[in-house]
Amino acid sequence: MMFRCKRPIKLHRDERPRLIVVVDTEEEFDWSSEPNPNLTNVTAMEHIERVHSIFQEYRIQPCYAVTYPIASQPEGYQLLKQFHDAGECEIGAQLHPWVTLPLEEQFSRSNMYPGNLPQELERKKIACLRDQIQESFGVAPVSYKAGRYGFGPNTECLLQEMGFTIDLSVCPPLDFTEEGGPDYEGFTAEPFWFGDQSNPMLEIPCTGSYVGLAQPWARHFYSMALSMRQWHVPGILSRLGILDRLMLSPEGYTPEEHIKLTRFLYGQGVRTFTWSFHSPSVVPGHTTYVQSEEQLVLFLNSFRRYFDFFFNELGGEAITPSGLRSLVEAAE
Repeated sequence: MMFRCKRPIKLHRDERPRLIVVVDTEEEFDWSSEPNPNLTNVTAMEHIERVHSIFQEYRIQPCYAVTYPIASQPEGYQLLKQFHDAGECEIGAQLHPWVTLPLEEQFSRSNMYPGNLPQELERKKIACLRDQIQESFGVAPVSYKAGRYGFGPNTECLLQEMGFTIDLSVCPPLDFTEEGGPDYEGFTAEPFWFGDQSNPMLEIPCTGSYVGLAQPWARHFYSMALSMRQWHVPGILSRLGILDRLMLSPEGYTPEEHIKLTRFLYGQGVRTFTWSFHSPSVVPGHTTYVQSEEQLVLFLNSFRRYFDFFFNELGGEAITPSGLRSLVEAAE
């Protein structure tokens, strides 16, 4: 079982919606290839101000969830340290096991999900990442995100053992079991407590959901649609308002879809939303989502379009992961 003593958190409908921004701050590598421990370049971090300046415009304090290559190389962490020292962001940890010491595992697609590693090896890697962040930033991280959303059966106890209080790994409604990863189909976008009831951890999921008239039967309908994708069935269901699978991310989703997803979840009583993406997307050519300067412009514009909607039309406000934990604790 991945999450012991899971307890839902229901914020009151009168609560203002809160937006958490989580940046998967990582090295540059080919997501579709086998894991390669030698791919540790962090050149995109020279341009992270392209998004950070937007966060500043909207008074957002993002959480940069950094991998070991980011935390261990000055070109990876220097700008982030400046932001952090100025109180402009939080620093979290993101574990990519194939580039985090010790490199003792077999390199495979399955082992890219850190929760699949033997418990002692997962412990060593989390500790190595935590300690490197402490050394480079002068602060121990309290937020953790498993690379490739790979939370596993031992992750909970290891995080609590090492002083983490917040997890950011859950990614509904996606299912990664084909590659040996976890299945988040049964999770929602709402935060929840888990673990030791005397000192529980807070889960802040990525914001994603099935949306549409067939949402109650989403898993069956979506699987059927994917099996007929050669006839564009998923797109047809989306256009007809029957079913769509959406994520609150500028990577692969449009501003119209971001707003559609947010309105749907807000109507269901959800009051916390997580905007997430990968740092290499700030430079064309590093991810499949941003391959040209034109796509970069659209990518950055989608931030402002969504933030304008969330803060102005929806009346929301920004909050950090640790700020949300304090808010929820005070409400109980």
